[in-house]
Amino acid sequence: MKVVIIGGGIIGLTGAYYLSKEGIDVTVVDNGDITDGCSFGNMGYISPSHFIPLATPGMIKQGIKWMMSSTSPFYIKPRLSMDLIQWGLAFKKSANKNLVDRNAPLLNNLIQLSRHKINELSEELSDFQLIEKGVFMLYKNESTGKHEREIADQANVFGLKTVVCNGQEVQDYETETEVDVAGGVLYKDDCHVNPAMLMKSLYNKLKEMDVRFLLNMEVSGFETHNGTITAVKTHQGLIAGDEIIIANGSWMGELSKSLGIKLLMQPGKGYSMVYEGLQHNLLYPSILVDDRVATTPINQWLRIGGTMEMSGFSQKRLPRRIIAIHDAFKKYYPGMNLPIPDTNTTWYGYRPVTPDGMPYIGRHSKYKNLIYAGGHAMLGVSTASGTGHLLAEIVRHQPTTIPIQAFMPERF
Repeated sequence: MKVVIIGGGIIGLTGAYYLSKEGIDVTVVDNGDITDGCSFGNMGYISPSHFIPLATPGMIKQGIKWMMSSTSPFYIKPRLSMDLIQWGLAFKKSANKNLVDRNAPLLNNLIQLSRHKINELSEELSDFQLIEKGVFMLYKNESTGKHEREIADQANVFGLKTVVCNGQEVQDYETETEVDVAGGVLYKDDCHVNPAMLMKSLYNKLKEMDVRFLLNMEVSGFETHNGTITAVKTHQGLIAGDEIIIANGSWMGELSKSLGIKLLMQPGKGYSMVYEGLQHNLLYPSILVDDRVATTPINQWLRIGGTMEMSGFSQKRLPRRIIAIHDAFKKYYPGMNLPIPDTNTTWYGYRPVTPDGMPYIGRHSKYKNLIYAGGHAMLGVSTASGTGHLLAEIVRHQPTTIPIQAFMPERF
């Protein structure tokens, strides 16, 4: 059997890994050299704590409020785009309590599977700096704290270990620098990795496993016959495969149009900045909940990231939003005194966002050999190993380890 995976991000590579382990011939096609993208510049979390989908009932009201501010963590660029309008209508429909309550345990299943699999990967791949000490949710406002404690209670029902802290107790954990917060919740089951090292480790292992890589190769469409994709079209010719997996992140929706498939997907731009050679660093990764900013420390290295900017595939950086990430960090960690980054070179990437915050994982009925894997938004690394494991089961027509009905690509 030959499988062609379109997309060389973390989802594509983990899929290739688990398929190759089963003795399946795998080819990965990517329009870049897989040295950049969201799989590299993200925060590297594997977070069972993130079991609540993005499309929550309060998100629309909060999003409208944020749109009024030029430095808010959420922004939609006003534009006449039918894709965006259809996505927005589906998002509004999805942002209801019943759907969130139904989807949360299913998303939790996927993250828990991935959390288990990342430990296996740490033994099978070269070192990618897996650090298992938890992630803090930190807050300044008590109203936010009330909400975070409610989420912690729900997490406990799922079997997650949490520690609810006041401001001083957070400081007792974070002894290397001053922390200015009202409180926080430590999710002890969460862990983090160096995402660039994870990607490099996977890539090197896949080369050893004789996975074929076709890089800097643009996919322009497909050849089909009688409900089957017979080949992937590229500017260098055709690539035949028995199974075709579309895993090219934010570009999935656009590529699907060439198959006559309407797949709702929007790119959510995020920024991140890296500081190296720090004499004093954070001991724990954290999410600064009120400002939607995340931090990842590894030794003397610190990454800070945030924002959800729905502006299509705009390559324009918005300096005020980049500076807002820096300033938010400074409010929580006043003792760090980090310089403002160069807003002309700050890294950014496009998170693939579905209307309900649940990824697409599964077959599409229009073509019997078409499989989707993407739309994981901020949870790409968190869910990658589990998604890759599921892909190997789907390709081999085996029962999946966890239910995937909520992830099916035809749900909208």
